[in-house]
Amino acid sequence: MWIWLVLLYGILKGVREIVKKKALEENSTIEVLFMYTFLSFVMVLPTAKHSVGIEPRFYLYIAMKAFVIFLAWMFSFRAIKKMPISLYGVLDLSRVFFATMLGVAVLQEVLGVLQVIGLLFVSAGLFLLKYHPKSLRAANSVEAVEAKYVVMAFVSCLLNAVSGLLDKILMRDITSYQLQFWYLLFLTLFYLTFILVTRTPVKWKRAVSNKWVWLLSLLIVVADKALFVANGMEGSRITVMTLLKQAGCIVTILAGRFLFKEKDTTHKLVCAAIIITGIVLGVM
Repeated sequence: MWIWLVLLYGILKGVREIVKKKALEENSTIEVLFMYTFLSFVMVLPTAKHSVGIEPRFYLYIAMKAFVIFLAWMFSFRAIKKMPISLYGVLDLSRVFFATMLGVAVLQEVLGVLQVIGLLFVSAGLFLLKYHPKSLRAANSVEAVEAKYVVMAFVSCLLNAVSGLLDKILMRDITSYQLQFWYLLFLTLFYLTFILVTRTPVKWKRAVSNKWVWLLSLLIVVADKALFVANGMEGSRITVMTLLKQAGCIVTILAGRFLFKEKDTTHKLVCAAIIITGIVLGVM
């Protein structure tokens, strides 16, 4: 069951990247980040009665997770706004490496032969994304994107991997209701604090009326719930879960071609297919 829940998370994650891109066409990065986080928290308010009663130290741990995601989303939203959605979707697959290293080093998870082969396929897909025939190096290739945005995408992947590790550790002692409620509350407070401290102007009315922000809020609540429940299930492994999460890259690449009319998506789709093959091998 946890495999299907994580696969659902991966697909919804891919849809979220598309919705982020659309939302950012109408509002600034911080407007989208704060508003959709706040709306997500409002959606989980009915679970407040199930979210109390945890030890004080866990509030600190959850706040740490929220701060990690606060930084990760600041980087990822800026990156996704400046690069093709299909390219971002494939670069996002690099979190497989970070999460695998953390799973092995911190949680002492052991990689089997098929998982090692799967990681090699993922590596090959990422390598081919960077080094492909010159005839395919169109305007939306890696080289055409400013280096700082590529770095932002990779830093976001690292921070998301750290967040995934914290999820696995936290779900040993608290419930999915508790984690989701307090995590979204702390995250909302972090973004609000950022707005107030930096005195960033926010067009509140425009942000509230952005239908993509509302859809984004719903997607994160459903996807994170599935992921937190999966993390709490016996036998779930962060190394395998991370591979499954990357199924969303197919969604972003297809969206790049058919919704955003991006070029060079055929090559990216081939790279993603190689990576997905690695994912399948990794969960066998």
